[in-house]
Amino acid sequence: MGETILQIKHLSKSFGSHAVLKDIDFSVNKGDVTCIIGASGSGKSTLLRCINLLEKPTSGEIVFHGDNILAGKIDPASYRSKVGMVFQSFNLFNNLTVLKNCMIGLTKVLKKSQAEAEQAALFYLNKVEMGPFINAKPKQLSGGQKQRVAIARALALEPEVLLFDEPTSALDPQMVGEVLTVMRNLATEGLTMIVVTHEMAFARDVSNRVVFMSDGVICEEGSPEELFNNPKNDRTVEFLSRFRQK
Repeated sequence: MGETILQIKHLSKSFGSHAVLKDIDFSVNKGDVTCIIGASGSGKSTLLRCINLLEKPTSGEIVFHGDNILAGKIDPASYRSKVGMVFQSFNLFNNLTVLKNCMIGLTKVLKKSQAEAEQAALFYLNKVEMGPFINAKPKQLSGGQKQRVAIARALALEPEVLLFDEPTSALDPQMVGEVLTVMRNLATEGLTMIVVTHEMAFARDVSNRVVFMSDGVICEEGSPEELFNNPKNDRTVEFLSRFRQK
């Protein structure tokens, strides 16, 4: 078992009187690929947004290398460079080229020089096979290409953990495979990943830990073999039965 990087302790999030997350607990070790599955509205994306500090949890702790980041001592931008995020809707800057999109975090957050930023951006764009498109604007790219640029942009900051919030759900079916291939390769290289996904085959085949959420709680977690082949919780059984029928 690797070093524990991230611990979520008794995390809760409410919007007004509506509790979206209720007493969430789990840990992430170095090299883990943790897939979070569950029906829409179960709190999966809100959990990732809390981990990335895009939403402020109502209570609980997010412990990164032993420090509770909710205690107010950590600069959010610095933390997000170490715990990066890839969004469902790409979140690229439409007025910037592919290369500039990947450089901006390096220059603004990590204070790299233009030359250093360009070198790193080119490296990661080539890694996701987007090197030929460095001068294109996002509107000239397919959805799959945009998502690969978004992944390269996140990787360029060299995060310790990368969060993926349903990275294929906005894509046409023929483009899903190219993004999942990039993610499989990153998992093989040992990148620590937390992936909210509806791609059950990816969760089953690539992750080493699967978390099933329903109604804002973790109903069950375990290895893919345990969760997919022998689920214990009735809600997990029902959810996976719907997946198998598709």
